[in-house]
Amino acid sequence: MGLINRIMGRETRADTVSASDPYLAEFFGHRGGMRGHVDTGRASGIATASACVSTIAGALSSVPLNTYRRGDGGARDKATDHPLFTVLHDAPNETQTAYEAREYLVWSLLMHGNAYARTEWNGRGQVTALEPLDPSGVIVERLDTGRLRYRVTDHRGRVRVHVQDEILHLRDRLGRDGIMGVSRIQATAEAFNLALKQGEQAGTQADNAFRQNGIITFPNPINSDKKDKLLDKLEAKIAARTATSGIHVLDGGVDFKPLSFNSRDSEFLESRKLTNLDICRVFGVPPTVAGILDHGTYSNVESESRALVVRCLAPMAKRIEQAMTAALLPPSSRRTLFIEHDLAGLLRGDLKGRYEAYRIGREWGWLNANEIRAWENQPNIDGGDEYLTPLNMRGSEEGGGDG
Repeated sequence: MGLINRIMGRETRADTVSASDPYLAEFFGHRGGMRGHVDTGRASGIATASACVSTIAGALSSVPLNTYRRGDGGARDKATDHPLFTVLHDAPNETQTAYEAREYLVWSLLMHGNAYARTEWNGRGQVTALEPLDPSGVIVERLDTGRLRYRVTDHRGRVRVHVQDEILHLRDRLGRDGIMGVSRIQATAEAFNLALKQGEQAGTQADNAFRQNGIITFPNPINSDKKDKLLDKLEAKIAARTATSGIHVLDGGVDFKPLSFNSRDSEFLESRKLTNLDICRVFGVPPTVAGILDHGTYSNVESESRALVVRCLAPMAKRIEQAMTAALLPPSSRRTLFIEHDLAGLLRGDLKGRYEAYRIGREWGWLNANEIRAWENQPNIDGGDEYLTPLNMRGSEEGGGDG
């Protein structure tokens, strides 16, 4: 760093400072044990975890993410003329759609605790493109000035350093260092390690056709040669995997005693169900939404779908909106512009429920016909911008009230 930069505290791309890398534990092989590091790739293969992540990422990516401009009297209009609107709503770069890029960012956020995207700016201080980055190839460093710097390794092994203003960094629950987000999988490693071990056990039992291990006892002593021949014949018959490989005839008072419990005795299946529920709790997804319908009914499926929006999607959307506002809008632009998801479509309910809500809003004067028709993807009509005013809600100067 040059003298002027050192005095001014400017950021550079050459200094060596301490790094915060969540993948160091995985690199050094700290994966063992129920409380050890969890392989994120294996964890993403758990069916329940995959369903939870896909549900959240798909739902948030499917709703509009708009850039709004504040107007007089609390008005809010879509800033369709701003480059950021196109980046977030249509296409962030030349190779991805907005849905694909946002889905990848949310997936990275849920699986790794951090998500990154490289930003491109024009000469007017406006973001014109976003390029999502593989979180496993990003190392975050804190400079002496307190700002952050990002070392990004691409798929070819090339390293490029970016300053804080060039990276969008999404965090899922800020860690103790105040820099990195905390991975839900690593924070609840015991639950995911248990799920992985249960999956391995189920796979082992399936490979063995769920046959039990045991001891063959003879009423009288036999020599080693006869014992070995008998075991070889039994193993050959079992390994044959024919239609009759599970049928064995033992005579002469020979008895078989199992050494292990079966799935029902050890409540193995019930244990796996509880583990799946734990994974749903980790991601905040109701069980029925993740496809666990053991106790699902028509009424609670509908209520849990709404709970998904209120308790899971809305907080995640707010987290993303504030991070994007800080990273993609300069301080001067934040006075007039803001970023927000439109989650209303996820809460509208069925046709009858929507029409009942429209009726109430129309009769009480806060919705007009064209606003309602727009939500139902219908064109505007003449006179549809007029708001109704109930007679009992008119002010005294308009002739309302008694007297």
